[in-house]
Amino acid sequence: MHKKVLLSLIVIVFFWLSLPATSLVDYKSEPANLESNKHCFDCHSNNIYQYENENTGKVERKAMNPNFVYNPDDFYKGVHRHFACTDCHSPDYETFPHQAELRLEEMYSCLDCHGGDPTYAQFQFELIDDEFHKSVHSTKHDESFNCWMCHNPHSYTNMTRSDFKISEIVSYHNKTCVNCHDNNIHFQRISDSLKPSLEVIHSFLPNYKLHFSAVRCIECHTSQEDTMWVAHNILEKEFAVKKCVECHSSNTMLISSLYKYQNIEARRNRGTLNAVLINEAYVIGANRNIYVNYASIALFFLTLLGIAIHVFFRIKMK
Repeated sequence: MHKKVLLSLIVIVFFWLSLPATSLVDYKSEPANLESNKHCFDCHSNNIYQYENENTGKVERKAMNPNFVYNPDDFYKGVHRHFACTDCHSPDYETFPHQAELRLEEMYSCLDCHGGDPTYAQFQFELIDDEFHKSVHSTKHDESFNCWMCHNPHSYTNMTRSDFKISEIVSYHNKTCVNCHDNNIHFQRISDSLKPSLEVIHSFLPNYKLHFSAVRCIECHTSQEDTMWVAHNILEKEFAVKKCVECHSSNTMLISSLYKYQNIEARRNRGTLNAVLINEAYVIGANRNIYVNYASIALFFLTLLGIAIHVFFRIKMK
């Protein structure tokens, strides 16, 4: 008996240790180009920068274009934290003042670096690219709508394969959508129209704010791909999910999308064994236990039986 228990424990430990890492990004070590990047962040992390005008000999202070202001803390928390600025931008940027034509340099796409690279095969960049080109973000817009319209390379964080709670994943992903869809200044980069507020658009939801804090926009607005962690095929609004039962049911669609990440959170909060035994996140209408259901029904009928017996004896006693 003891040998069987010991063997079982060994198998469990071996299985746990053999699990793949949740992320290929090293978030703990010191960034590789911290010192060399300071030269760029000295200006591009501030709203105001100063320089010496060689023509006048004066030190001048200028307002930085807000689109070119980046938070170093966000950059060094992101997936590109070990990069040097000139890994993606022209080395000519090291010369100041910058040449005007450098603003027209073409940005790299994700596939330029990650396409066909077996090291990043688990991230499925090729499949993401295929799904993106099916989406309204691609079919309704020209080639200028690229990955960086939604994912800022200076701050992008790999939420779904790292040590984050589901609530943090929801908040981060929804901010990506809200950044354009609830901000007409950004939205007009791709459209001449103005959008009503998201609260007005989603007025059919019983509790708009609660839904947006608990569920990602893409759960209802994408075509789910089972092998992908984050769906990228954004559907036209006519095909968005609007039926409560799609989520609030025992076979909720969230199990195959958002709650793929529950294992990471459950292991952290409940321990490995409990994560296996209690392997379902909470959704109203989805979390059911058949044995509790049977017990509830049995208790209900026992209660009725008790009342009936009580009434019978009261009548008999009279």
